[in-house]
Amino acid sequence: MDAPLSPASPATLPTVAVVGLGTMGTGIAEVLARAGREVIGIDVSEAAAAQAVAALEASTARAVRRERLTEDERRDVLARFRTFTDLQAAADADLVIEVAPESYEIKQQIFRELDTVVRPETILATGTNALSVTRLAADSARPERVLGLHFFNPAPAMKLVEVVSSVLTAPTAVAAVTDLAVELGKEPVAVGDRPGFVADGLLFGYLNQAAAMYEAKYASREDIDAAMKLGCGLPMGPLALLDLIGIDTARRVLDAMYAESHDRLHAPAPVLKQLSEAGLTGRKSGRGFYTYAEPGSSEVVRDALTPLTGEVAAGARTIRSVGVAGSGTMASGIAEVFAKAGYDVVLAARSEEKAEKAKSRIGKSLSRSVDKGRMTAEAAAQTLDRITPADSYDAFSDVDLALEAVAEDLEIKQQLFATFDKVCKPGAVLATTTSSLPVVACARATSRPQDVIGMHFFNPAPAMKLVEVVRTVLTGDDVHATVREVCAKIRKHPVDCGDRAGFIVNALLFPYLNNAIKMVQEHYATLDDIDAAMKLGGGYPMGPFELLDVVGLDVSLAIEKVLHREFRDPGLAPAPLLEHLVAAGCLGRKTGRGFREYARR
Repeated sequence: MDAPLSPASPATLPTVAVVGLGTMGTGIAEVLARAGREVIGIDVSEAAAAQAVAALEASTARAVRRERLTEDERRDVLARFRTFTDLQAAADADLVIEVAPESYEIKQQIFRELDTVVRPETILATGTNALSVTRLAADSARPERVLGLHFFNPAPAMKLVEVVSSVLTAPTAVAAVTDLAVELGKEPVAVGDRPGFVADGLLFGYLNQAAAMYEAKYASREDIDAAMKLGCGLPMGPLALLDLIGIDTARRVLDAMYAESHDRLHAPAPVLKQLSEAGLTGRKSGRGFYTYAEPGSSEVVRDALTPLTGEVAAGARTIRSVGVAGSGTMASGIAEVFAKAGYDVVLAARSEEKAEKAKSRIGKSLSRSVDKGRMTAEAAAQTLDRITPADSYDAFSDVDLALEAVAEDLEIKQQLFATFDKVCKPGAVLATTTSSLPVVACARATSRPQDVIGMHFFNPAPAMKLVEVVRTVLTGDDVHATVREVCAKIRKHPVDCGDRAGFIVNALLFPYLNNAIKMVQEHYATLDDIDAAMKLGGGYPMGPFELLDVVGLDVSLAIEKVLHREFRDPGLAPAPLLEHLVAAGCLGRKTGRGFREYARR
């Protein structure tokens, strides 16, 4: 039976004990103290306790300098934080938050001791993100008072708090800590008990896939990280983030996730085990995927894997004119990019009307740039003059680079490459913007497969900096060098990858999106909670369901099917919920309904 909560005056849960004063525990203590709570910091290490006090003194001093706290308020905050080395100090706490190392043995010992110390109505929260809250609760004398309270690092800055209920947790305990999170200025998300919860459950699968991609030597660490930052707008690349989190921590979380899901996407990549066991755990050890100036430093230093900069591509062909095939948003965007960079562009479509319409779209885009002060009216006019619309691919007879941006249909692309082969001059580079189809299949439609390469731009092409440069086993070195050089001239960031489904970005992005759909399908969390968790906890510019509706559910399903077909991993099978929505014609923003409904314009 649920014991009554203590009075919520002067605020919800006024006295809170934090057990474990590492980085996370210290951050949580600071948040609580600054929000007016009496905070009892407990750590078996006197040095850790002293370090926590010093950290709070330093952070509050910075807040005073930045005029976010007055000196009097700072004194009050410091006075509310007291440290101890014995769990007996938690006797008067209304809430205890345990942030000890991720070990059942350690956490269970803490909970057993707390059972003998705290009042019957005290709530016990674990900060775990990998262990079972239910298992910890079941071992407690008061399982109805045990729940998970998962803050994100750094706790003072990150808004998300996952409130984790087990089947044993009393609703009143959940309500109390939820109210507390709101009073702390956080955004609580209610979730059930499974490894990783929402944010880490989605994040760590993605990080694991990135580690496996690197381990397979598919792409360099720098290219993987740049691709996800520039292609998805993420604040950090996955390998740099693994170094920040701690490779040993990531491996532990993935082990727990795999034990429950048996999904191969959660089976820790062997490189994580190798690095962990070698003591190369990331920033905290001074070396992980990258090498750092010293343990604990964020400064990346050169090592044997760091690519040389400023290398001039050897044997690159001269590119003066470019042919762009297609009349959609991507084709017109790419044509605009090349024209802005000073290239003469032939924009060819299936009819003169379509080609003229695509050029008109570019004119409107350039006008918006003028209105926003990004270019002069004269520069916009000169850019538009460099674009020649055409209703036949015969107009590509003298271009140095022919690039297609037509429908994502292999048969259509192969027919187009056969046409390029006939009309383009010898030595012209032939490129496809495909995001999911085999580039080599386009190459084999020509008599010159050594001249064919992938240049995967991202939408909208004028704004997005990334280009995935996809060479096949037949692509010539000079063609690869040419495209790298061209990317620099059009001010895009090229990343190299091989010719396999999804390349870098989609191969890492879409399994993550698919797993988010499975969470909703399994009624684990709501659309809104998942979107909030990934934006607030992972720094994503959009939640997965916002992004799916923008990309288009039909496009997303097609990419997921390609990934599943190529890698034959059961974990990559598209979620049935996605297939059902597509079958119902709910394709996202473009139809007015996808995972959410949108106002018709």
